[in-house]
Amino acid sequence: MIKNYSGFKARVKSFQYAFSGIRTMLVEEPNAWVHAVMTVAVAAAGFYFNLSMTEWCWIVLAIVSVWTAEALNTAFESLADVASPNFHPMVEKAKNVAAGAVLITSIGAAIVGVLVFGPYLF
Repeated sequence: MIKNYSGFKARVKSFQYAFSGIRTMLVEEPNAWVHAVMTVAVAAAGFYFNLSMTEWCWIVLAIVSVWTAEALNTAFESLADVASPNFHPMVEKAKNVAAGAVLITSIGAAIVGVLVFGPYLF
């Protein structure tokens, strides 16, 4: 039997899967909590300093890039753990590179934060 994946119910189900993934990341990944705290702090600072629309765009892009990197890293690590439950140096290397991607986006987001908030603070 061929399933119909284009209907409204399928779209709703795909959103349920996506929200389940976000929930899993928040429950199982301690670094996600760090990102959550930083997201709230940056948003609060943005409202406090009454950022312009352009500044908000940069802040939102920075926040979303970090969350996306963390989500992809989490997914990649989960798949790697299933594919190679025992230690393998290539899996370790790949997981380290994925973690490095999160670090790169976090550093980039911090730079955006300094560029946007710097004039308000100094």
